[in-house]
Amino acid sequence: MKISHLVPPVAHAKPSVLVAHGDERIDSYFWLNDRTDKEVIDYLEAENDYTKQVLAPHDSLQNEIYEEIIARIQQNDSSVPFYLNDYFYQIRFAENLQYPFLYRSKWEDFSTETLLLDQNKLAEGHSYYQLSSFNPSNCNQYLVYSEDTVSRRLYDLKLLDIESGVLQADKIKNTNGECIWSTDNIYFFYVKKDIDTLRDYSVCRHKVGTSDSEDVEIYNESDDTFYVSISKSRSNKFLIIHSSQTISNEDLYLSLDTPLELPKVFSGRQSNIEYQIDHFKDTFYILTNYKAENFCLMSCEEGNTTMERWKMVIPTDSSILLEQFLHFDDCLVLAQRQNGLTQIKIISNLDGESHLLEFPENAYMASLGMNPSHSLPSVRIQYQSMSTPSTVYDYDWKGKKLNFRKQQTVVGDFKSENYHSERIFVPGKDGTQIPMSLVYRKDIGVPNNHPLLLYAYGSYGISLDPYFSSSRLSLLDRGFVYVIAHIRGGEELGRHWYNNGKLLNKKNTFFDFISCAEWLISKNYTSPEKCFAMGGSAGGLLMGAILNMAPHLWKGVIAAVPFVDVVTTMLDDTIPLTTFEYDEWGNPNDPVYYHYMKSYSPIDNVRKMDYPAILVTTGLHDSQVQYWEPAKWVAKLRAYKTDQNVLLLRTNMETGHSGATGRFAQHKETAMEYTFLISLTT
Repeated sequence: MKISHLVPPVAHAKPSVLVAHGDERIDSYFWLNDRTDKEVIDYLEAENDYTKQVLAPHDSLQNEIYEEIIARIQQNDSSVPFYLNDYFYQIRFAENLQYPFLYRSKWEDFSTETLLLDQNKLAEGHSYYQLSSFNPSNCNQYLVYSEDTVSRRLYDLKLLDIESGVLQADKIKNTNGECIWSTDNIYFFYVKKDIDTLRDYSVCRHKVGTSDSEDVEIYNESDDTFYVSISKSRSNKFLIIHSSQTISNEDLYLSLDTPLELPKVFSGRQSNIEYQIDHFKDTFYILTNYKAENFCLMSCEEGNTTMERWKMVIPTDSSILLEQFLHFDDCLVLAQRQNGLTQIKIISNLDGESHLLEFPENAYMASLGMNPSHSLPSVRIQYQSMSTPSTVYDYDWKGKKLNFRKQQTVVGDFKSENYHSERIFVPGKDGTQIPMSLVYRKDIGVPNNHPLLLYAYGSYGISLDPYFSSSRLSLLDRGFVYVIAHIRGGEELGRHWYNNGKLLNKKNTFFDFISCAEWLISKNYTSPEKCFAMGGSAGGLLMGAILNMAPHLWKGVIAAVPFVDVVTTMLDDTIPLTTFEYDEWGNPNDPVYYHYMKSYSPIDNVRKMDYPAILVTTGLHDSQVQYWEPAKWVAKLRAYKTDQNVLLLRTNMETGHSGATGRFAQHKETAMEYTFLISLTT
């Protein structure tokens, strides 16, 4: 896509000199770092207008794709009911409405029911609306729910009297959205956020019926590299406070029977030691990497919780990453990962006998679903693959049977058997075998120089599993091959996979992605004229890096909310997330990390050369990656690139990191992205 008759916007260069460790960098677009400046807003709007003009010849295609995606969505839809505190809960959608309803009932068939929340009404008057969570009181009289109407992930807590349907005066602003009730229903606990850095730093106690000005802080995390979250133990006995960095943490606990007391430290924080606690039947259980790179499960008695008192329950295994555990009255359930695939393991509490659930495909995603009650005779499992829609099962561990509950409905003529998905391994630059998951329509035959979209993330130890997407069908049905590269920086192959893609090993992430593309091209799955790449957030950093390192491999690249100004951001500890992420990227106040970051930071490595077509998306209110990073990057690319390929910046002026909300509205951007890709294949 080359546009000769349209003139792109130009951001005026206003050089700022940035100096660190005696090294000088020139940032000509630092002035874009001010969302209150009219000149900044005018520039972003001009870029939006330009993007709209460039894509205008393809409006009919974009509308067609959008209508396709929407047509596949089940209009009247509902979740499988889940049981919590003597009631069943269900989330439902109604025809033509963007947001769901929340119901509860004493009966699983919902023969009688109560409407708790209508998110469509709650969203009225807001250009953005997100309901983060809801939590009923133990007596089932009240419901606390949290909502964000700005897209900065600053949630307001509100209190609803369920019986009367009246919203109470209790309202708490600027929280992380979490809430835990005390046993007596008089108090609930929540986490406050710093409105500037967006750090979750303080745990407070609120008394129902009082002003939040009377709330009592029970914990304050003074280390600005740690973030705080809260949960309730499986036994329902304890409030658990989790204070964590990327690779170390400290937990505290407080009996919910005595909410006026202060929490106790479970075991003191240690560098590079992670642990996560739960409590069940008078015993604490600990998922930890203490002397266990791939994590193990340990236990200890109440009152003897220091690390020296922990006893082994499930030892570590160098080939298996232990990710999650859930205790039930009759069994222990583990979620683990082996050879890149998730497994669900059941261990009987009666005799210790264990078995793994069996799944039919060689590339799939299995996870533990909503399991709020420990007394049920089954565990809820979610399963999907790149060709199988999301499916909910209740697994009867005594009968060793998966009981089907619901599968995502894809309206229209979709049939799973029309698509082929698989897992393959390819050699990386250093010989490391990198897994990839791919899907395509069977009727295109073995892929032979087809348009191909390669997607990846590769950071924070987040494993990117082969998930199903009904919107993706609009690409597959037009002959695209879709590939997920499970590159280092994720945790698909264990903890070492993460460690070898972070800090001073970060470039392995980029090398792996490039190796995947080169292999796909060498095997004639695609060609540089039909090969596309996409990633978002830290995956957007990946896109920026591979554009500088291997621009010749791509016909087009989509970078969504991309983290591209790594050095400048990581040197500014007033920006949200910066201090928390030193363990991921390194602290650039150390010259070793500074120079390594600078060697791959996308904006610092833009050069005078040809780049492929690029679409960059961001949100003005982004809380994770500030909008000015992609804006500055695009401005610099415009000034440096020597080609005539299109470069587009689309800023959603009403949303943040996650884009638009609403089950239909969110696909406007999806349709735009797909239109960008497809238009480049013609």
